[in-house]
Amino acid sequence: MIEEFAVVTKRFDDHVMLEIERRTACGLCGQKRGCGNATWGKLLGHDSHEFAADNAINANVGDSVVVGIDESVVLSSAFYLYVVPLFTMLVAAVLADTLLDNEFYVMLAAALGLLLGFAWVKGHLVGFGRVKKPYGKKFRAAVLRHADDAVSCKNSDPASTDHD
Repeated sequence: MIEEFAVVTKRFDDHVMLEIERRTACGLCGQKRGCGNATWGKLLGHDSHEFAADNAINANVGDSVVVGIDESVVLSSAFYLYVVPLFTMLVAAVLADTLLDNEFYVMLAAALGLLLGFAWVKGHLVGFGRVKKPYGKKFRAAVLRHADDAVSCKNSDPASTDHD
């Protein structure tokens, strides 16, 4: 299970809308020096996006929670987003190369195959036109617990240091 801290922004009957809490690894983003991630963030903006998650713990708006998603869901999403469009691109290019004797049409067919693959993935996961379907429960994250209940790292707790 992949876990991340998030804040509840909206609450519905059985699910909530969450926004990931942005955390940095080194803490230098607020200073003028560092790795450069802060500079890119200022130039391009760190937009936050909301996403839906199952609300098994009855979290309310404003609660800080731990949200999780299964690793197999991440792998299947990567399959849908990468393998399917590349496969449709290759099939379209091979068909165009077999049927037509012009490289321009092969490149055009490859681009169209890629776009069709992405359109199929979007339709498969979200739906087409005005008939939008929510992501299936398989692809939806779940609120696991409140962030206050999260187990902290034993090494980061100053009271747990053992000095022999």
